[in-house]
Amino acid sequence: MKRLKLVDKLVFFVNSIVATMLLLSYILPYVSPKNFALLSVLSLAVPFLILLNILFFVYWLLKVKKQLLLSLIILFIGYNYLFSLYKFSSSKNIEDPNNISVMNYNVRLFNVFEWIPDETVKIQIVDFISEKQPDVLSMQEYRPDEAIDLKGYYKYEELSGKKVKNGQAIFSKFPIVNSGSIEFPNTSNNAIFVDIVKAKDTIRIYNVHLQSLGIDPTVEKLANESSENLFKRVSKTFKMQESQTDLFLQHKARCKYKMVICGDFNNTAYSYVYKEIKGDLQDAFVEGGNGFGRTFNFKFFPVRIDFILADDAFEVNGFKTFDVELSDHYPILAKLKLAK
Repeated sequence: MKRLKLVDKLVFFVNSIVATMLLLSYILPYVSPKNFALLSVLSLAVPFLILLNILFFVYWLLKVKKQLLLSLIILFIGYNYLFSLYKFSSSKNIEDPNNISVMNYNVRLFNVFEWIPDETVKIQIVDFISEKQPDVLSMQEYRPDEAIDLKGYYKYEELSGKKVKNGQAIFSKFPIVNSGSIEFPNTSNNAIFVDIVKAKDTIRIYNVHLQSLGIDPTVEKLANESSENLFKRVSKTFKMQESQTDLFLQHKARCKYKMVICGDFNNTAYSYVYKEIKGDLQDAFVEGGNGFGRTFNFKFFPVRIDFILADDAFEVNGFKTFDVELSDHYPILAKLKLAK
């Protein structure tokens, strides 16, 4: 350290802070937001912290300095986090006639408030879905509309709201024999489920939409909001997400069928709620995806908050994130095959 120039000493000081924050974030999935809400907020920054530590490692590597060991060791300790952020392997794509294609898509009310200045957005979304023809489609922030006509599907929807009816929906090419909703108090968010029948198998499909963070990702909006207000609001949201997760897990524990959980968790794969909902299930992106797998259009770094989870009764034969900018979320699709 004594041999470092002043600039490098400052760089290493910042490097130490960033490395410590990343190390601290490794315990976040095991920390209840109700007990440490402010600490849980750090889970949103994990992708950014990983990328910063990689940059610090490269910086010291190019300078041939032993300080590279700090970020290298921290990254190595949390190598599972690194692979959750970026999959280096090619995307799995095994075609099999027994595959069940499952798509999850937060459609942001089909652009009813014209966030995207294009009146054809809802038609483009329907055309995209019709082209991909998923066997099962889970949608958040869904609203019924005469122009939204998906032919060949059974449907279950749960809606609320006065001005614009909206909620969650599940479409299935397989018959729906049971359905229902898990209501979350004091919010329009909820979880819904359907039981579908494929051949002799009954499969439970969940669509989970946890409390939104309410963060506008544009630079202008973030710049005008104080960090104190932002932290308080996000902390409150994380507490609500934990309560909603508890209600969902109580329902999930009573399910006797093979299951797939889809949804917009409004939180990352480094969070407490993700760990609790995932449990022993497979994350389809981790098993079959590649690249960053980002699902939310956040300008600063890749964020994955939409998930498809499947239990061990399924083989994950493929996963894809579609670069379709018709919402603030990107659609994801998994190919699942029931293991014999």
